[in-house]
Amino acid sequence: MRGSVVKRGDRYSVVVELDRDPITGKRRQKWVSGYRTKRDAERALSEIVASVHTGSYLEPTKQTFSVFAPEWLVAIKPTIRPSTHYSYSRNLQLHVLPKLGSVQLRRIDAGMLNTLYAALLADGRKDHAGGGLSPRTVRYVHAIIHRALRDAVKWGRLARNPADAADPPKATAASHPEASTWTADELRTFLERTRTSRFAAAYHLIATTGLRRGEALGLRWQDLDLDTGKASIRQTVIAIKHTVMISTPKTKMGRRTVTLDGGTVAALREHRKRQAAERLLMGAGWTDNDLVFCHPDGTVLHPERFSRGFLESAARIGLPRVRLHDLRHGWATLALQAGVHPKVVQERLGHANIGITLDTYSHVVAGMHEDAAQQVAALFRTSVSNPLAEGH
Repeated sequence: MRGSVVKRGDRYSVVVELDRDPITGKRRQKWVSGYRTKRDAERALSEIVASVHTGSYLEPTKQTFSVFAPEWLVAIKPTIRPSTHYSYSRNLQLHVLPKLGSVQLRRIDAGMLNTLYAALLADGRKDHAGGGLSPRTVRYVHAIIHRALRDAVKWGRLARNPADAADPPKATAASHPEASTWTADELRTFLERTRTSRFAAAYHLIATTGLRRGEALGLRWQDLDLDTGKASIRQTVIAIKHTVMISTPKTKMGRRTVTLDGGTVAALREHRKRQAAERLLMGAGWTDNDLVFCHPDGTVLHPERFSRGFLESAARIGLPRVRLHDLRHGWATLALQAGVHPKVVQERLGHANIGITLDTYSHVVAGMHEDAAQQVAALFRTSVSNPLAEGH
């Protein structure tokens, strides 16, 4: 079997000479076109010849990415969380299909993907602010593309995944900017000034445990043991296209039990009394979801509205603007600064692995290195400067 590379205009094509037709005796060829460089074409030629010999050759598909993507999203929907499916769909629509939608799958290469990533970094935002997407977001877009094209290979649409050879932006310290967090005094002020709020216990819980917003809103009374001071995270509240629903933790580590301090237990007991009074007033109008934090009628709180309420409360008090999610960051920061082991912080936060914790809070861990150096050196200096009397 022979093959060759032919230049057509500014592109290269691969021509593979197959065995003659056994019936007609006519010459048979396979043409694969559209390679940007001669090197790409030569590499493809080697792969095609090898695959024809092994019987694994795939006839190139003319399906475009815009046709494949919806089919792929439907196929993977039962295998991923609704929020993840929505995120995949939204990112494809916003950032990928406008650039690659009209391109045939077989013509997508690493160069095209790198060009897309560069464009997203430079001018990928679709809101009024404009500007580029963060490297972290572009890496997430790459992960979506990589999975989609990986499945295209599994389904026989592609011979190989071009995203394997692409170069998404690397994760750097700038990819994980330091979160804005309150000081311990500012947090104390907020909790004291919101003691009469119907969400005082929720703020207290998030601030003292580092729970995610959805985890706190999904907490049920059956998940709490106030006598032993334990909270079991078993479900979470999410919003997809403004629709609120109950889901499960994203990872195995997300299903966890956290220990509560005495102040948080007291706040939850007070909250339970308040909720019991609301339930009595509502009577038959109460919806029993067993939720710790809910509307006065027992229905599920919308996560975004809950966050807006937090921002409004902080603004009235006059505190620096931070997001509700930054209470979680604040807890982790204070815990690490207080000397709590990163493994304990990881487990309480529900991170999938300790690497995520160390990466997210690298700015805090750096300070811990300095403290460790000073503490160990102090022990050594003490032992040297205070020799045993009998050693003289």
